[in-house]
Amino acid sequence: MDQQAITLNDVIQESNPSVYELLSERGKNIFFPKLGILAQSAQAKGKDINATIGEAVEDNGHPMHLTELGQLVNLPDSLVFPYAPSFGKPDLRSSWKKFIYKKNPLLGETPISMPIATNGITHGISIASYLFVDEGDTIIIPDLYWENYSLIFENNYLGKIVTFPLFQNGGFNHQGLAEMMEQSSGKIIILLNFPNNPSGYTPLVSEIDGIVELISRQANKGKKVVVLIDDAYFGLVYEKGVFTESIFTQLATLHENVLAVKLDGATKEDYVWGFRVGFITYGVKNGTPAFYEAMENKTAGAVRGNISNISHLSQSLLQRAYASENYDKSKEEKFNILHSRYEKIKEVLANPRYDRYFAALPFNSGYFMCIELRDGLKAEDVRKILLEKYSTGVIVFGNLIRIAFSAVPAEKIHQLIENIHAACQDYLVSK
Repeated sequence: MDQQAITLNDVIQESNPSVYELLSERGKNIFFPKLGILAQSAQAKGKDINATIGEAVEDNGHPMHLTELGQLVNLPDSLVFPYAPSFGKPDLRSSWKKFIYKKNPLLGETPISMPIATNGITHGISIASYLFVDEGDTIIIPDLYWENYSLIFENNYLGKIVTFPLFQNGGFNHQGLAEMMEQSSGKIIILLNFPNNPSGYTPLVSEIDGIVELISRQANKGKKVVVLIDDAYFGLVYEKGVFTESIFTQLATLHENVLAVKLDGATKEDYVWGFRVGFITYGVKNGTPAFYEAMENKTAGAVRGNISNISHLSQSLLQRAYASENYDKSKEEKFNILHSRYEKIKEVLANPRYDRYFAALPFNSGYFMCIELRDGLKAEDVRKILLEKYSTGVIVFGNLIRIAFSAVPAEKIHQLIENIHAACQDYLVSK
C-alpha cells in the first residue's frame, strides 16, 4: 500500500474507526497523489518556462485550441480548454456546498465535507461503489429502482443487490427495510433514492423520521452503516407533507457508525443532462476537518484514477449561471411547468373509468409515476401495442408501466392515458 494511502487511512481511523471499516479494499488503497507529476507541476506554476503540464500552449501563454471551437463559447479560454482539477473547480464546489445548506435548512451549521465533482450522478454512484463496495457485499435498495444500479453495483463491483418492497399500505415500507438490515452481516450498505425513479415517490415527513430511526437502531447495536443517497431529482416535490429536504440532513449527525454519502448534481436540478456534473458530499456525526479532507482526497483519487477530471467547460458554464441574478427565477419557471404536468396526470388518473385496467402507485414528486396493470394484462405486450398502434412510448418494469410525465406537455397527458387505456382493451380483445 502506498504511504500516501496509509497516511489518509491513519487520519480516518483516528477520527472515525467505523468509517474506516466501511471502506472497501479499493477505498483503503486509494489516495490522491500529492507527490510526483502533480506536485512537480504545481511547483512549476508561474515560472518563466513551464514544461511540466500535458497541455499545448500558444506562444502568448494562452491554452491552445481550435479557432472554430473558441468562437462557439463566450467564456475566457482559461475557463474552457485546460484540464480541471480532479476535485472539481474550487469555485463551483464552494457554490454547491452553499446550495446544500441553503436547500437543506435542517442541516443548520452541521460540518460536512466539501463536495467532490463527478461526471454526473451515475459516475458519483460508481465512485461511491469503488470506495465502499467489495465483492460479495450486499446493497439494500427498494424493489423499484433504476436499472443502472445493477450495472454499477453488481456488474462493475461484484456486489449483490437485495431488495424490499418500496410500498406497504400506500406508504413507505419501514418493515421491509428493517428486515433487510437485520439480515445483513458485517457492514450495512443502503441506497435511498428520493424522489424515487421509477415511482416518483418521496416519503412524508413522518416516514423519513421512521427511516432514520431504523438506521439509528442498527448503529446503536454497533453495526456500521453507509447510506448512499441518490438525490438526482432533489427539489421536485409537488405535495404538502412530503419531506422536501434530503434525508442527508437527518443522517449527517445521526451516529458515528453512520456515514451519509450525498450524491447529487446539476443534471436534473438545473436541467443540464448532457453537462455531466455531479457531486459527492460526506456527513458523519463529529466529523472533523481532517477526516473530511482525507475522504475528499480518497474520492478525488478515485476520480483521477478513473476519468482524470470532469468537463471544465460544463463547470464554468454552471458557475456563470449560478452567479446570474435570474437563476432562481428561471428554476422556479421550470419547476412550475413540471408541477403543472404532475397536477394534470393526477387529475386524469382520478377518473374511475381506468380502474378496470390499471391503478397508479403512490407518487408525489420527481419526473415519473407508475401504473400497475390489473391481472390478465401483460405490460410488455401493452407497450408494444402503444408503439405500433398509438405512436406512444413508455417504459415497462415487470407488470408496471413507468410514465415520464416530465417529458409530456400537459395538453397531451390526457391522450397519453387514453392511449394506454385503449392499448389495454386491444390486448384483452386479442387474447
